[in-house]
Amino acid sequence: MATLDKLKLSKQLLSAMTNNGYLSPTEIQSILLPRINGGQDLVAIGPDGCGKTTTCVLAALNKIQFTEEIAPRVLYLVPDIETGEEVLDHFHTLNRNRDLRFLGLFAGGASIDTQVLELTDGVDIIVATPERARAAYLKLGLNLNKILLFVVDDADIIIKKGLTLPTNELARSVRKSQFLVCSSVMHDRLEKMYATFMEIPNIIEVEDFGDNELNTVEQLLYLVPNFSTKLYLLEMLMADKEVFEKVIVFVNSKFTAETVFKKLSHDFKGEIAVFKSAGLSDLNFGELEDFKLSPKARVLVVVNEDAENLTVSEFPSIVHFDIPEDEIVYTKRLLLRDDTQEDQLALTFSTELELDIIKKLEQRQGRKMQKMNLPEELFIVKDKVKKPKEE
Repeated sequence: MATLDKLKLSKQLLSAMTNNGYLSPTEIQSILLPRINGGQDLVAIGPDGCGKTTTCVLAALNKIQFTEEIAPRVLYLVPDIETGEEVLDHFHTLNRNRDLRFLGLFAGGASIDTQVLELTDGVDIIVATPERARAAYLKLGLNLNKILLFVVDDADIIIKKGLTLPTNELARSVRKSQFLVCSSVMHDRLEKMYATFMEIPNIIEVEDFGDNELNTVEQLLYLVPNFSTKLYLLEMLMADKEVFEKVIVFVNSKFTAETVFKKLSHDFKGEIAVFKSAGLSDLNFGELEDFKLSPKARVLVVVNEDAENLTVSEFPSIVHFDIPEDEIVYTKRLLLRDDTQEDQLALTFSTELELDIIKKLEQRQGRKMQKMNLPEELFIVKDKVKKPKEE
């Protein structure tokens, strides 16, 4: 087992870790901290709870041990105020240097003008949301000239919230800094983001599934670029009537259920139904057993909120067009209940922005989903490029 002294942290930080119950480093801490201390630019990929945030906080405190400048030397970006407050608490818990000055820059509290005044008083480490830090920078209150460590934590969530632009603008405004980007998943949008300010980063990825593996149906994962491509993929797969003879398709909203129904009805009219949705089609099912016994109905679209306590183990095919918000619902649905269910076909569709949920599901089950290649004939719908607003 690795020991804390292998992390090459200051004695004060090692003492703080021990006092707070850290007896040994996590895998990602053992890998990242020596590299951070060596000055490398890093992209760290790992599941929630693997120790990414603690690693970033320790790296910042280890780098900034003395108060010397009025200008900040660490800029730590987070996706929202809740995460920011947790990170600040983490800093205060592990910090043993009472002279270090911390400041949170978030909307919803003090005004931006008040926060700019606080910046002029001097600060060492700033924890901020990208848009708030950018606002302070544009008001000439945030001096980035002395930044030594630039951290982007929960980068996948920052991207999902549409905060890539202010993040990139801040990073490119830093003169010379070490960069550390942390995310639970790696995808194209993340690569495009860090490529704007990191030339050749070292990418470190760890997978921590724990010791318990749930006995679940094997799941096949289709990674698609967007909602529209999901529709075309579902339509293409459902064309194989021998394989998909009785299918449950789970979605997250009634609107999506109706959209899927209309899309599939073009080619499979009379074979598609929406669960508990009278009037949408000639086929109406209030019970799964009725769908199972129907000689005509082949695909049943079910809204997740209507699927509580539904048992689908008897159906040969299940498609998660959308992933339910509650990961427990998803996992319970796919638990193996008998030997006959081992042949059940379980497909999951995901966009890049949903990959963080996929990682949580894999972590909960203690196993990875099998990633499938998209069919060559599949029509890929291109994402619409948003035009910048004219000023």
